[in-house]
Amino acid sequence: MPDSPVPILSASREVPAHSYNGLAVLALAALCCALLILAVLSRSPVLILPTALAALLVAPGFYMIQPNQAAAILLFGAYRGTDRGEGLRWTWPWNTRKKISVRANNLISQQIKVNDLRGNPIEMAAQVVWRVTDTAQALFDVDDYREFVVAQIEAAIRAIGARYPYDDFEHLEVTLRGNHDQVGAELRIELMNRLAVAGITVDECGFTHLAYAPEIAGAMLRRQQAEAVVAARKTLVEGAVGMVEMALAQLSEKDVVTLDDERRAAMVSNLMVVLCGDQNAQPVLNAGTLYQ
Repeated sequence: MPDSPVPILSASREVPAHSYNGLAVLALAALCCALLILAVLSRSPVLILPTALAALLVAPGFYMIQPNQAAAILLFGAYRGTDRGEGLRWTWPWNTRKKISVRANNLISQQIKVNDLRGNPIEMAAQVVWRVTDTAQALFDVDDYREFVVAQIEAAIRAIGARYPYDDFEHLEVTLRGNHDQVGAELRIELMNRLAVAGITVDECGFTHLAYAPEIAGAMLRRQQAEAVVAARKTLVEGAVGMVEMALAQLSEKDVVTLDDERRAAMVSNLMVVLCGDQNAQPVLNAGTLYQ
């Protein structure tokens, strides 16, 4: 089996961000608003200016995080950590936030034409369930992690498709058609190795379409039918030979009739015709002697 691609080392790693519960900060903001109103009513410039500055400082720092969502915190372009807390959150207003979903995503690839191990063109498509596990890698180590997933799924399907033959009638090799679960598990490992650079894991995957390409589908179908007919005939002949041997042995053992070599050969021929024929044999009654 060919080695899987070596994962690319990533420069980014997710770390927890320093953020605060937004409800607690909201209570502080409400207090600032109350003080501001009081300052305006009392016409006290000493209270108006600091209270207004506090309100302007607190208000821009609020943001919301839904379940299975995260927010990467950046300070002047530098990654400071990821906030995975749900609900209303707050951070310093000079920090910017980039939200990213960590929910499971289901993707069904387009049908891809691949040459299998024997060079036969086949069509393949796969269904992949993936999710972001490291938000820093997904946001900062690849340009667009969703496009990256689509491209790597196609590359992994091509790699697996070229690694095995589509089918093997004698069941001596691992095939795409006959070992669906094994090949699907190998596809998952291939995808996880390729997507590790983007901080993405694959929960499950499997083939949704697997067939010969239209230009050879008819010829391969006739080949499969011919191989099936040959295999059936082989099994039929092996069974007929065994039955003939058993019949001759029992006739000799019970001394039912004594046959010379010529008559034995004729009997074997007749039995093989009867046992291997496509139609039921029509009996012929012999009203004369054994040799007439």
